[in-house]
Amino acid sequence: MGRKRHGRKVSDLDWAMEYVWDKITTTVATGRKTALMSVIGVRTDALIDSDLAGIMPVEDGYENITVFSPLKQWLLPDIRGLQGKVKPSSTDRGDVMSAVAVAVQQIDAATTGTTGKPLKFDRRIIIVTDGTGSLDTSDLAQIASKLKDYDPPVEVVLLGVDFDDPDSGYKEEDKDAHKENIETTLKEFVDQCDGTFGTLAEAIEQLAIPRIKDTRPTPSYRGTLTLGDSQTYDATITIDVERYPCIMPAKPPTASSFVVRTDLGGVGASTQSSHTIVGDGDYPMDGQLSAVRNQRVYQVDNPDEPGEKMNVEPDDLERGFEYGRTAVHISESDANVVKLENDPSLQLLGFIRAEEFERFLPMSRTNFIVPQKTNAQAQLALSSFIHALYEAECYAVARLVVKQDKPPLLIVMVPHITPTYEALVEAELPFEEDMRRYKFPPLDKKLTISGKTITEHKDLPNAELTQAMSKYVDAMDLSEYDKDDEGEPTEYAKIEDSYSPLLHRVNQIIRWRATHSDPTLPLPDPPQILTRFSAPPTDLLQQTEAQLETLKKAADVKKVPPKSKGRGKRSRADRDKPLSGLDIDALLGNPKRVKIDSNNLIPSFKQALAATDDLDAIQEAADAMADQIRALIRGSVSDSAYGRALEALRVMRDELTELEEPEIWNVFVRELKGEILGEKLGGNRRDMWWKMRGSKYGLIDRKRCFASDVTEEEAAQFYK
Repeated sequence: MGRKRHGRKVSDLDWAMEYVWDKITTTVATGRKTALMSVIGVRTDALIDSDLAGIMPVEDGYENITVFSPLKQWLLPDIRGLQGKVKPSSTDRGDVMSAVAVAVQQIDAATTGTTGKPLKFDRRIIIVTDGTGSLDTSDLAQIASKLKDYDPPVEVVLLGVDFDDPDSGYKEEDKDAHKENIETTLKEFVDQCDGTFGTLAEAIEQLAIPRIKDTRPTPSYRGTLTLGDSQTYDATITIDVERYPCIMPAKPPTASSFVVRTDLGGVGASTQSSHTIVGDGDYPMDGQLSAVRNQRVYQVDNPDEPGEKMNVEPDDLERGFEYGRTAVHISESDANVVKLENDPSLQLLGFIRAEEFERFLPMSRTNFIVPQKTNAQAQLALSSFIHALYEAECYAVARLVVKQDKPPLLIVMVPHITPTYEALVEAELPFEEDMRRYKFPPLDKKLTISGKTITEHKDLPNAELTQAMSKYVDAMDLSEYDKDDEGEPTEYAKIEDSYSPLLHRVNQIIRWRATHSDPTLPLPDPPQILTRFSAPPTDLLQQTEAQLETLKKAADVKKVPPKSKGRGKRSRADRDKPLSGLDIDALLGNPKRVKIDSNNLIPSFKQALAATDDLDAIQEAADAMADQIRALIRGSVSDSAYGRALEALRVMRDELTELEEPEIWNVFVRELKGEILGEKLGGNRRDMWWKMRGSKYGLIDRKRCFASDVTEEEAAQFYK
């Protein structure tokens, strides 16, 4: 399998391993300890595998078979270890069916309980072969019978390299007679096992299709649906129901924090806030890494040592709530008075007509209200209630308490009837304080102060623009743009055909990186199935060019000239020039360079920058401003002049940012930080540094100014 055939750029082995790696990494990503895997190599260089010695006799046809890994839960080190073992061998000896027998023996050993009875496992054997080499057919019937004796039977999947596929119409030309015989024999074996027979090309093509995970729903409420007060009156309706989510959003895996494993023996309890502890028993992905655990401690000001903190126990703290920027303390006794004691319940409050329900009111994801399982009386009662709502064209409003002492929710329940099941679809409704009522001006008219209505205005669409927009929207209609299998018009970009690029792209890259550890390798392109709906169809855009041009003409769309990336305010060439072309500053005798005046610090600095576009002059003004700021800090009695210095820093930072000269500021602020912390500005001036930190007068990063070479991470690190 080390050869490259049929115009492929990779060998048959590497091509087959694309599928194998995908199956392995997908299983590892689940993190399930009961998802056990084993990899067995056939026609390997090793004549006798030490793992098979004493179990499978070599003279019976088990030579050149290697168990790369026994049946176990795989982790990242196992993937990296297998990468160096799977490579083309120098022999063609080895029997595929003997390897299947080894796989069956491993399944027996790993999935049999202590009592000798097979445990409840889903078992699967995947065979990837090119159909060459030797094949022992003497035990095919016994192996097939053995595989079908399991409960449930072992699922057999066979993928062949360049095997004939009648469904896709592929047939290998000039196929060797030996390979054709083996291919026929393997297909008969798979049919005996009721397995799946396919080609490797088809399997790899389907790898790009994202896998949809069906999760087992968990009930969020189990109780009764009641109409009336069942504790006071007998004439009430009570139905045993359960509540399940209709859908749950699938989220990409989150990043975890790991540190290099160290010996923490003898380390006592932490006395620092935001301290991290390394778990000794953690084994995330690599033996040299360990997961980071967080420990939270609470600190308050120490009354005996001003400026220092002391640790307090959580039990000694009282609860407080934010009200604006004020912390409002509420004692435990006061909290108990206002605490609402609720029992789990689902109580009907009333009914509303379906046409009167506003679709913007639901506030949450939807849930299914279904009858209690194995309760025929509840199923009949809830079915009657659902049909009554459906026939009356009404929705039900109810009060829901999910768990003990949880705050109540106001919900709406909509009847949902399908040929296979019936249910109530439920969503949360807002309370009065949840409502936000905003007023917007009308889109088709303007009202003057005197009360006059204006229907023709430059900000209102005219009849020509409205008609042009209507035609363009109709031309971009996707409801019948696509074609089905019979060639009939159908919807384009159906929900079931579109996948989340964020979720599946992240999963794809994680699986790819697990098998490609070199960080210099470029990431693969996303599959076309994830990006095909990221832009309108090209031919549709071409068909609607005429409508778009008409719309542009009707809306009087004009191209905005691009903003020049120059020197900001310093680019005097971009300023408005007088029609006469005269230099007004020269005629009035205004100087090209303005001296920074300590008594008029900020205005004189702005005048100095506005008077020139020369970089040397700007640097000179910035240096003079920096000297004045240092003088303010050095001559300050306590913190009396810190306010003036901070304001000067703000103006200097803003002006240099607008001039797109962040490097001048960054050099200065680095020097200023070192001088303050080094006590070179008249003693201990650390309070000034804390004020600069609090005001965020640090480095100018790329987010604030594109001309900066400082990243956001470097700017954040500067404050530490």
